[in-house]
Amino acid sequence: MTSFRPVDEQIEELRPGLEEILTEEELREKLERSRATGRPLRVKQGFDPTAPDIHLGHTVGLRILERFQRLGHRIVVIVGDYTAMVGDPSGRRETRPRLTREEILENAKTYQEQFFRVLDRERTEIRFNGEWFAEMGLQEILELTSRFTVARMLERDDFEKRHAAGIPIGLHEFLYPLMQGYDSVKIEADVEIGATEQTFNLLAARSIQRDHGQEPQVALTYPVLPGLDGERRMSKSLGNYVGVAEPPEEMFGKIMSIPDGLMATYVRQVSGWTGEPLRTALAGIGGGGDPMGWKSRLAARVVELYHGEEAAAEARAHFDRVIRRKEDPEEIPEREVDPWGESLALTRLLEETGLAPSRSEGRRLIEGGGVTVNGVRIADPRAELAAEPGRVYQIKVGKRRFLRIRVASKT
Repeated sequence: MTSFRPVDEQIEELRPGLEEILTEEELREKLERSRATGRPLRVKQGFDPTAPDIHLGHTVGLRILERFQRLGHRIVVIVGDYTAMVGDPSGRRETRPRLTREEILENAKTYQEQFFRVLDRERTEIRFNGEWFAEMGLQEILELTSRFTVARMLERDDFEKRHAAGIPIGLHEFLYPLMQGYDSVKIEADVEIGATEQTFNLLAARSIQRDHGQEPQVALTYPVLPGLDGERRMSKSLGNYVGVAEPPEEMFGKIMSIPDGLMATYVRQVSGWTGEPLRTALAGIGGGGDPMGWKSRLAARVVELYHGEEAAAEARAHFDRVIRRKEDPEEIPEREVDPWGESLALTRLLEETGLAPSRSEGRRLIEGGGVTVNGVRIADPRAELAAEPGRVYQIKVGKRRFLRIRVASKT
């Protein structure tokens, strides 16, 4: 039989970074019962694979799951292969673009690997909600939708605002909270974790569980993580994110770029520190004596979590050398490119070498003064480089991306 720590100690371990516990009394009851019976709680969070990689915003919930895991409870991660086809309307001002099932499953491959940069693989249950939704017939779907009225759906803040503003709401979007709630029924969740914008969905699950004769789950919410710009939520589509699979130097540099006002938020939500280390960091930040020093410690801590201690030390040294002292990196990746003419269009070169995701983004980077070639800043987005065989160009994009390109011989 599993032995669990006293309830007060467990709640104290879980509390950092949480916004609300709905309700704490119910959580205490579940934890007390768990201690008495030796049965771990089933703690759930869902992730829709709408993009290929997860970022630090996703890890806020994963860190809370990891704490439950360390306390001895069972983690159930739902990969929303079916809910992703609907699209979560939480926090949205318009209907999400719908993804194909093929796109979703391709994205899910990297999600499954990246979850375990935080969670213990052996003690994590991964479930795809297509397991049950693919088998549901129309009668079951109608039964599920009959539990909620349109008026109740419009109580949801984002739906209410869109309706009042005359912004269309697709009928399929009403299905999302019902589907998320039904996930809780199928895996018999005791607790569900989600961002504050998910509160409606988490509470809807409680109603659906009651309708299916289950004890309602406790909902734990946490604030949405702001992106690097300090204004909008962290999002790959907004470009203000830190990906957990990004190179250590890129990750370190991005953390160093966050506004000072976000330091306490990031320490609470992405550092993984709890107890005394967390209190020490928050006190250090609040003291205001060495903001850059604490930012450097936070950046090193985040890199260490996803790449290891050695990589964190190397990333710190790289930042000091390249960003602070404005020296070139000790090692610059090299790549040979085939000439496609007498000259190489720089925007196309940036795209084909991965220095920019597209030619339009390459054009924007050049116009913004973010691209240098052999130490010379390029201002003209129509710039071309001579395609002489053997010619070498060192390209720098932004402050942290370097690539040495060698023009191949013509065949």
